[in-house]
Amino acid sequence: MSFISPAARDALETWLATQSALKAASENTISAYSNDVAGFIAFMTQHHGQPQGLAALAKITVRDMRSWMAHERGRGVAARSLARELSAVKSFYRWLADREGFEPTAVLSTRSPKFQKKLPRPLDVDAAKTMIDTVEMQSQEDWVAARDVAVVTLLYGCGLRISEALSLTGADFPLGETMRILGKGGKERIVPVIPAARDAVARYAQLAPFPIEPERPLFVGVRGGKLSPRMIQKAMEKSRMQLGLPATATPHAMRHSFATHLLSAGGDLRAIQELLGHASLSTTQTYTAVDTARLMEVYDKAHPKA
Repeated sequence: MSFISPAARDALETWLATQSALKAASENTISAYSNDVAGFIAFMTQHHGQPQGLAALAKITVRDMRSWMAHERGRGVAARSLARELSAVKSFYRWLADREGFEPTAVLSTRSPKFQKKLPRPLDVDAAKTMIDTVEMQSQEDWVAARDVAVVTLLYGCGLRISEALSLTGADFPLGETMRILGKGGKERIVPVIPAARDAVARYAQLAPFPIEPERPLFVGVRGGKLSPRMIQKAMEKSRMQLGLPATATPHAMRHSFATHLLSAGGDLRAIQELLGHASLSTTQTYTAVDTARLMEVYDKAHPKA
């Protein structure tokens, strides 16, 4: 934040604290917000040739916004990423304008760049099951293999985000038929736990060299600290290479697979929304497009065009 005036820096830090406290934004989200808005203010500083205090930020024009958007595109920022940056800047400006009493129309009226939403790339049922079996073979230590299988089974069998699975503590063990998950934005949901997931976690707990204690993470690394998501990502990277699966076969793809397979089996969209912890049904409706796309792919293969 070296290119930001003290007043603007203080305002940004206060806004970030507000987002963290009132909206329960994750650390990753707060970090992204900080980088996006700080980058915007730094650009305005260079664009105008002087530090941008609060008074200067209140006078940002439509032309200034166009210059910033053009600059970001010029340095190779993709439309999706630029849309995210603009969203963060707008959020900051809504808060700042309310606090400082100015009109933020120039910023808020800026149109987000259009981009084609990427559909999730789920694995088919057999590939998802084979992925779990193959993950088990990536470690020579039985307890580490059992740990990785337990985590991936929770992603696929219960539709958890990897951050949610790794946030479980010893107090959550042994898993019951349901468990309470604290998801994005501090939103709580009740998730059914399939027997395969309960069994996988129980096997890990039996083999783990560290005691399962209520106040400590359930899933730990080789030194006993909280398990890094990167360890699960690496195990899946090795597995997908062995299986010849695409780079889209990630931990998050297991969650996508959970939702898509439920939908294919006739699951209710509202119920799947609750299971996934989506705030908006429109997010869950993406899986309808995924399912349709897969059906069309099968249709095209079965009925090739002349």
